Amino acid sequence: MAFLRLLVVIHRIKLERQVEMVEIDDEVLTDRELEDFAERPSFVGAPRCDDLTKLNADIAVLGVPYRTLDNPLDKRIGALSPQLQSQIDPSHSTSGPLAADTIRQQSLRFAGYLDHYDFDFGGDILAGRAVKIVDCGNIVPSPDKYEEIRPAATAAVKAILDRGAVPIILGGDHATTIPVLRAYENHGPLCVVQIDAHLDWRDEVDGVREGLSSPMRRASEMPWVDSMIQIGLRGIGSARQGEVDDARVYGSVLIRAEELHEVGVREILRQIPPADAYYLSIDADGLDPSIAPGVPAPMPGGLTYYETLNLMRGIAEKGKIVGFDYVELVPGLDIGNQTSLFAARIILSLIGVLAHKGQI
Repeated sequence: MAFLRLLVVIHRIKLERQVEMVEIDDEVLTDRELEDFAERPSFVGAPRCDDLTKLNADIAVLGVPYRTLDNPLDKRIGALSPQLQSQIDPSHSTSGPLAADTIRQQSLRFAGYLDHYDFDFGGDILAGRAVKIVDCGNIVPSPDKYEEIRPAATAAVKAILDRGAVPIILGGDHATTIPVLRAYENHGPLCVVQIDAHLDWRDEVDGVREGLSSPMRRASEMPWVDSMIQIGLRGIGSARQGEVDDARVYGSVLIRAEELHEVGVREILRQIPPADAYYLSIDADGLDPSIAPGVPAPMPGGLTYYETLNLMRGIAEKGKIVGFDYVELVPGLDIGNQTSLFAARIILSLIGVLAHKGQI
């Protein structure tokens, strides 16, 4: 049960009402609470939960700041002189809770407006439903025991699923997806939909098998994952011909970003395997750098906002979306918080899709 307490680093504040929206103004929060709110934001100012055994929510937001041992970004920093390393801003990393909290901070732009007219939905983004969004904080490891985060993440997501909520995971690098998907052992079979510039099918890199280059390979080995589609592939990454062949032998549907741009979302939706349940994983580098520049490996030609939104709509038409993660955001590499603002908006749009489809 210790894992279920999550070692949450976000403390509670009092909100005007325990529902999905809050008004952020002096009439709702005291000066001290406003200061706390700015320091420790929750997603769209939603209520918090630090005991998942008592979770009562439709949507549960959880930060999982997992990073791969020997992360390539850390290696590049490690190759610098000690003097230069000392000058590196800690925000130039996918590790730690900063990425998740930056998304939360940007989400506050939308707090208090969720009942306003949304042109992307032709009305209320939540379809007039009393959607319960709860922020469960971040999982953080004990000092010098970073590997504790994997079993803690799996336990936390299992608890969220057992309480009937849809987990929305804020990473972390793409290795975050591995312990999260392990939590779905009794909630499959799943089709995993990945939006990413990279294939992520390496069996290991420098002896690390559960790293950011391997999440789709590890997912393919889980019996409750029975299909997969990978959208937005482009450029050069860790994959070699052997990994591409392995992915195709497994049956993963590989969609290059160029193909999506040429044929359109509707045609790609026809290629998504049929399933009762879908898990969606978005690597920020799967998106075009014009809207998501804050990533370790930006690559031109990625997905647009509306391509991403319409893919989510189409997936929800095919089956139930039972989980989501957004990974590989590096706040220190972002420009004007574009990547974290996009993350906040696409998460809200996903919640809107689920509400309009009657899935929450």
